[in-house]
Amino acid sequence: MGTLEASGIDDCKFCEIVNNKTDTEILLSDDELVCFRDMKPGATHHYLVIPRMHISNCKTLKMDNIPLVERMEQMGRSILEKNKVCSLDDVRLGFHLPPFSSVPHLHLHALAPASKMNLKSQLRYGQQSYWFITVSQGWIEPRKIIQLGLFIFNITRQTYGMVTFVSHLLSRSML
Repeated sequence: MGTLEASGIDDCKFCEIVNNKTDTEILLSDDELVCFRDMKPGATHHYLVIPRMHISNCKTLKMDNIPLVERMEQMGRSILEKNKVCSLDDVRLGFHLPPFSSVPHLHLHALAPASKMNLKSQLRYGQQSYWFITVSQGWIEPRKIIQLGLFIFNITRQTYGMVTFVSHLLSRSML
């Protein structure tokens, strides 16, 4: 399974944004990453950081993608700083695990203030969400995101039922 695919996948909304085929306002960008506002914000400040190269999601990441994930986190912090978020201790930076990602293109959510998110946002992005892995508070690092993504992929391939799957994760202290 290849980690990286050619940029410009025909039906990928985020590839269209990367290739300037939408009217989405790009807030930050470099040779490798693009940052823009989330269309359905879960917090006062809600930004997405995506790689220019199409990567399906965190389950396709490999160990050599750790620097990319670290740069995504840094850009997420940078956009929050640029928009004068008062406390960088009150943020959520992370990824949804498949199949709970809305767009099949790797994207880091940068949300603030986390303490002011409504119940729906808390369920999707908060600490109680089992499907949102965060890099913002240091409890999980990029290496573990990649390892957990690979673990989830391997388990789901074995066609576990959801209850059995969650029980399996709980038994391994993964949740």
